[in-house]
Amino acid sequence: MKLLLDTHIILWAFSDDDHLSEKARTLILDRDNTVYYSLISVWELSIKHMLHPDQFVLDPAEFCNLCRASGYYEMPLEESHIITLESLKQKKKVKQHNDPFDRMLIAQAKSEGMTLLTHDRMSKLYEEKCLLYV
Repeated sequence: MKLLLDTHIILWAFSDDDHLSEKARTLILDRDNTVYYSLISVWELSIKHMLHPDQFVLDPAEFCNLCRASGYYEMPLEESHIITLESLKQKKKVKQHNDPFDRMLIAQAKSEGMTLLTHDRMSKLYEEKCLLYV
């Protein structure tokens, strides 16, 4: 399985955070799965690091180095990912999901036939098979 990790999942995995579920740990460590990090996560982390360096201590270069050292593959941003944004299906009569980073990660996963591992409750608003809430 090709897994794309949501930003918070990566950070929890790096810090061995208790928020990371056993299911997520198992999927990430399963050698039959190929694990990816997105440049969207790098962009998101960079902004958060600049705004709150005390809360987001990893800078983008450290984040990328840790991802590569963990055996994660880089998922670049492609034109097809941006075009896929318009095809994302949200459940009717639900709150609009306004986080552009999350929407882009979902679009990348959908476009690439990957599974996005996330713990973001907003992901439950989507009717997309590429999402796995862990």
